Amino acid sequence: MAPRVDFYVSAEAGEAARLRLACRVAEKAYIAGQRVLVWSDEPALLSRFDELLWTFGDGSFVPHDLVTEACADSPAPVVLTTGPLPASVGTGAALLNLGQTVPPFFEQFARVAEILDARPEVRSAGRERFKAYRGKSIDPQTHNI
Repeated sequence: MAPRVDFYVSAEAGEAARLRLACRVAEKAYIAGQRVLVWSDEPALLSRFDELLWTFGDGSFVPHDLVTEACADSPAPVVLTTGPLPASVGTGAALLNLGQTVPPFFEQFARVAEILDARPEVRSAGRERFKAYRGKSIDPQTHNI
């Protein structure tokens, strides 16, 4: 079965706005009891997201782990990686994509969340991913935040 794909689009521009929105989406999924894999093709971006997860909201706590290819498993409910799909993240989990491309393993997830901000280059890359999902017979939903 194809995953549900949701695009969350912030009206604010900038990486900070995008990462804050990603924190909110990850927290919501965690509170709902879902395992979450946060994927990016940029290690530095994931490091910034890792730091922000600790500080984005008063009273918020999202247990997470930054996983490298050398350490491809984690018991944390939210796993951040640039590498291949960790074995601990099973089917039914949610994928939060912070990358510039569609992750090659996206079809193994029940849900995919794409996070965009108002920067033209981010929106353009998002449109390409939207088209890629449509090309796989998936009808993505858009949520303007």
